[in-house]
Amino acid sequence: MTCPFAFRSPRLIAMGLLLVFGAGSLDAQDSLYIREHYAKHEVLIPMRDGVRLFTTIYAPQDTTEPYPILLQRTPYGVGPYGPNLYVSSLGPSSASLREGFIFVYQDVRGRMMSEGEFVNMTPHRPVKRSPKDVDESSDTYDTVEWLVNKIPRNNGRVGLWGISYPGFYAAAGMIDAHPALKAVSPQAPIADWFVGDDVHHNGAFFLMDAFSFFSGFGLPRPSPTTEGAKGMEFTMPDAYRFYLDLGSLHHADEKYFKKSIPFWNDLMVHGTYDEFWRARNIVPHLKNIRPAVLVVGGWFDAEDLYGPLAMFRAIQRKGPGARFTLVMGPWPHGGWSSSTGESLGGISFGGRTSEYFQDKVELPFFTHTLKGKDDPELPTALVFETGSNVWRSYERWPPAGMVKKSLYLRENSGLSFEPAKAKNGYDEYRSDPGKPVPYTAQVALSRGTSYMIEDQRFAFSRPDVLSYETLPLEHSMTVAGPITADLYVSTTGTDADFVVKLIDVIPDSASDPVPNPEGVRMGGYQMLVRGDIMRGKFRKSLQRPEPFRPGAVTPLRFDLRDVNHTFLRGHRIMVQIQSSWFPLADRNPQTFLDIPRARERDFVKSTQRVYRTKRGASKLEMLVKREP
Repeated sequence: MTCPFAFRSPRLIAMGLLLVFGAGSLDAQDSLYIREHYAKHEVLIPMRDGVRLFTTIYAPQDTTEPYPILLQRTPYGVGPYGPNLYVSSLGPSSASLREGFIFVYQDVRGRMMSEGEFVNMTPHRPVKRSPKDVDESSDTYDTVEWLVNKIPRNNGRVGLWGISYPGFYAAAGMIDAHPALKAVSPQAPIADWFVGDDVHHNGAFFLMDAFSFFSGFGLPRPSPTTEGAKGMEFTMPDAYRFYLDLGSLHHADEKYFKKSIPFWNDLMVHGTYDEFWRARNIVPHLKNIRPAVLVVGGWFDAEDLYGPLAMFRAIQRKGPGARFTLVMGPWPHGGWSSSTGESLGGISFGGRTSEYFQDKVELPFFTHTLKGKDDPELPTALVFETGSNVWRSYERWPPAGMVKKSLYLRENSGLSFEPAKAKNGYDEYRSDPGKPVPYTAQVALSRGTSYMIEDQRFAFSRPDVLSYETLPLEHSMTVAGPITADLYVSTTGTDADFVVKLIDVIPDSASDPVPNPEGVRMGGYQMLVRGDIMRGKFRKSLQRPEPFRPGAVTPLRFDLRDVNHTFLRGHRIMVQIQSSWFPLADRNPQTFLDIPRARERDFVKSTQRVYRTKRGASKLEMLVKREP
């Protein structure tokens, strides 16, 4: 094939397409620079099965040297569409704008202007017997093949990146990668929509995100179009009230969707970790990865904290020859691209952490792998340590030299590294699905970005939340790595959710931040460090749920995901336990059944007990940095 266009070509500059996730600062100077230094072209690239994918190319007008290609594949659109309409920013960040790349953006199969049928979280096909056996790996391969052969003055090297859903496409693209694909950066990537990302956490359905996202994104596209579907308009400002009034999950389709959202109906049918979900888990296929990999995530990512950690561990385990780095910063979802990273929810991180990442990590990663510039010599894990507000470099994650410790629930709302000795002991609360515990104190329609670091005093005061607390720490203590909740519980119902939260209680004497536009009161602030939910019927298996036997003491163990946090001297450590996190997660009827089919009569009050005895010692397991 001959190239259907000729580049008057420029010196390539990184310009990050904002789309939904993408560019850093939107600067008028950046926008002008792009128009002056880039030529834009729109093409349809054929895949092996004949489907053509709409692709936008921004090539430098400089002709003095060849440039590498930096590719993003997205379901959110590569607009503005039209050869004379330019985006405001290119590339992963403003730091990459003037460096010089050929920036390529592509609508994935079945989205916006690309041909074909869209499939959410396209299942990977490890064996491809014919050209009709396509997936995101093959589409990426075919795209890279076309780009390196058809774009003038490229240097034969390609990088691939993306945040959130585009992060999933980046990860899928590095499987059985094209030889020209030298560097991949999955950032806040979706990995598994049932175990821990976006739609479910440990089997609990994340109602608020799924409803708002798929109300627009889930609408079918009858033909290629430049217009994205719009989500529904809410009729009230309070999400808690809206979702409580919704009632049982089956009302969502009856009242609002009217069978117009096929994937929502899939969600309602596939309520266990069946083949539908297992096929969409990309993690098992991340083996023998050849490109250099930079996995990026945020400690306070409300959507995809599971993805980057799971992908990093898979690459580390199944690709021993791969060159890879994990970066975890103090960011919400995509915060390293959309904010300075100085603070979140009133908590300061002591500097512009996003700029540090963009300038010292992300750009050098791509310039070294794609241009042969100086090696930044990145460690295996570059992780921000909250609490102490410092970056740490480790040659493994979790870091070496850690000590496994257990933090036990004790009598009188105590918390200690010493286990209880009593033969009997428990704390209990009454869980009412009609008055679920809110996940936030804020009144808003959207979830927001800061609930994962929010002050938990609003929950501390509720009678259906158990709180346990240490004495003030005599020495600072750093926790690094995964945290596991290991509980012994009982319920008077046949199903129950359990939410466990690890909290840093700041001393009453702490000063308020300056400036303080949000009116944060730091004295006594109960900073959420990590929290997650477990749907109790999945305690033994996500594939085969089991009811609780009412009143029976039952072990319940689940992962709260990793942290890297220092509890400073004088602070207290707190653990909170509750049975709802609404409307972040849907309400558990506390009756064992297929929850989307639950009727109002199935939602019952239950008494939950959490045990703290010698034989039933409820605790959190964690890795603590060894004292020098």
